[in-house]
Amino acid sequence: MTIIVDQNQFENGAEEQKPRNGEESELVLDGGFCIPHANSFGHNFRDYEVESERQKGVENFYRTNHNNQTVDFVKRMREEYEKLDKVEMSIWECCELLNQVVDESDPDLDEPQIEHLLQTAEAIRKDYPDQDWLHLTALIHDLGKVLLHPSFGELPQWAVVGDTFPVGCAFDKSVVHNKYFVENPDYNNSIYNTEYGIYSEHCGLDNVMMSWGHDDYMYLVAKENGTSLPSAGLFIIRYHSFYALHRSEAYKHLMNEEDVDNLKWLQIFNKYDLYSKSNVRVNVGNVKPYYQSLIEKYFPAKLRW
Repeated sequence: MTIIVDQNQFENGAEEQKPRNGEESELVLDGGFCIPHANSFGHNFRDYEVESERQKGVENFYRTNHNNQTVDFVKRMREEYEKLDKVEMSIWECCELLNQVVDESDPDLDEPQIEHLLQTAEAIRKDYPDQDWLHLTALIHDLGKVLLHPSFGELPQWAVVGDTFPVGCAFDKSVVHNKYFVENPDYNNSIYNTEYGIYSEHCGLDNVMMSWGHDDYMYLVAKENGTSLPSAGLFIIRYHSFYALHRSEAYKHLMNEEDVDNLKWLQIFNKYDLYSKSNVRVNVGNVKPYYQSLIEKYFPAKLRW
């Protein structure tokens, strides 16, 4: 599927509304979605330094993550989970299962994941009503977090959630809490610790091993089950936690032309993924029929997980 996009919507990004008469300002995304002033804890979004009730736990999470996400570990996880022999269920059944999960790496939200999925999808749906593939991508982008569930191996949080990054080449300084990479066995490995490592210039992200987690797992599930989502949708699923790329522009030397095109959609998606996090509830019963129709359009009734 080819997606034609008006280039202007990538150039404008978010427009800042200037405060008037001392009033607080809000950011407004293309289409009218308002960015809230603060996350659920009253702090700036993705602020990993501010003292908060979750900050210490989040930092400890990233220390463990950065210590253990090695080339060998990623290879083992891929080999295990590409079998898709854990569970057979529908997309919506997986959404409901995810309702039991809270992401310990997220400094912005302390709510069940199903809330975040629907908040993101509904915000995008309002601003991009004709891109139904993007609505569905938003709904399912975090479904890989079911790896935390006993039926999927009950992996530890550090192997499922958090920002992702390439392994097999040098760890970029833009990766959150990058100081903990010094304890990673690959850090001093001369094969892996150069700019390109085991990769080549513009080899394409599809040829790059990412740290293992819910992103890569859900991409694998969608692809191997024959989804008809466009490549931009699969790109969003696979790299939405790759903040070093889509926020800091690191690792762009590994991208090919298709990656560059798809990155534009990921950057649009990320605004909604990040800033739609709130404690405002979505009425599941009201929106479920719409999303079920999209699931039927783009996925088989049952998937192997």
